[in-house]
Amino acid sequence: MQQKKILLIDDEPNLLSALERALTRKDFHVMTAPNGQNGLKLAEESLPDLIVLDLSMPGMGGEIVASHLKENPRTAQIPVIFLTGLYSKEQQEQRGNFVHGQIFVAKPVETDVLVGIINQCLKSAPSSSVLSSSVPSSVRLIE
Repeated sequence: MQQKKILLIDDEPNLLSALERALTRKDFHVMTAPNGQNGLKLAEESLPDLIVLDLSMPGMGGEIVASHLKENPRTAQIPVIFLTGLYSKEQQEQRGNFVHGQIFVAKPVETDVLVGIINQCLKSAPSSSVLSSSVPSSVRLIE
């Protein structure tokens, strides 16, 4: 089986390095970008199977990066998981990981949780959002 390509885009070098090591150990091919500009370029060049994207970065934030990805026909179907420090793990547990059809994971993120979400997204039918039928029962979909 071919390794799945994961692109990590985050401006926090320690988090980027830790996630890269952890995902590599889980047999993913991992690419990293320290900012939105580099992330967009790498996504266009490498066409990853999934992108893990920091929502809040200086310069080009995650929402803008995601918007550019969805506007580009080459990258529009790549699933995106947003990492965010904008709400706590407690709020994530109350709300679930899915908000308006988008996947949000609170920082700091536990590697096993992120790997589980990545695997679930990769098993889903290719689309720009995850269908509620593919959501694990432990995660609620918020509309």
